[in-house]
Amino acid sequence: MTAPPDRIAAPAAAPSAHPGTAPQSPTPQPSASPQPSARRRTRAPGAASGQAPVVAAVAVGGALGAAARHAASLLWPAVGAFPWTTLAVNVLGCAVIGAFMVAVTEVWTVHRLLRPFFGTGVLGGFTTFSTYAVDVTSLLADGHARTGLVYLAVTVPAALLAAWGGAAVTRRLASRMRRTPARVRVRVEGLGGPAKAEEGAA
Repeated sequence: MTAPPDRIAAPAAAPSAHPGTAPQSPTPQPSASPQPSARRRTRAPGAASGQAPVVAAVAVGGALGAAARHAASLLWPAVGAFPWTTLAVNVLGCAVIGAFMVAVTEVWTVHRLLRPFFGTGVLGGFTTFSTYAVDVTSLLADGHARTGLVYLAVTVPAALLAAWGGAAVTRRLASRMRRTPARVRVRVEGLGGPAKAEEGAA
C-alpha cells in the first residue's frame, strides 16, 4: 500500500561528507562593526596661540567701549523716565558699525586685528542690548508702561536704520572718491608755449 498524499514524509537530509559525524550548521559570521576613523581631526599646534592676539584685541576694545558708554551715561544722564542716553548710544554705535564695516570690507585693506578690536570690541562694548532690556523691565515695573513700550518699539528699528544709513553714506562717499579725477597741474613753458599735464595724487 502507498501512503496517502498528505502523509508523504519529508526528504531526508543530505548525508555528511564524513561518515559517523553529525551534519554541522554553518557558523554565523559576526557583523562587521563600524571602525572609528583612523584619521581624527587634530588642531594645529599653533591654532590656539594664533587666536590669542584676536582675543586680546577684543578684550581691550570691549573694555574701552564699555568705559566710553559708562562715561556717556555720567555726562548725559537721562532726563525723565525715558532712557535717552542708552537710546542715543545704541543708535550712534550702530551708525558707526555700518560705516566701519563698509570701510574695512570695501574701501581699505586694514590690519587683521583692527576689525576685532574696533568692530567687535570697542563698538560691541559701547552699544548695549542688556541695558536696553533692563531699562524696559524697569519702566514696566515702575508703572511707566507706555514709555517702556515706546522705548521697546523704537530702539531696534532706530538702530537698524542707523546702521543702514552709516553704511549707505560711507559707500556713497567712497564711490565719489573713486570717481574724482586726479589733480592736474598745468605747467606752461613760455607765453603761449606747449603745456605739460602732470597727474598728481588724488
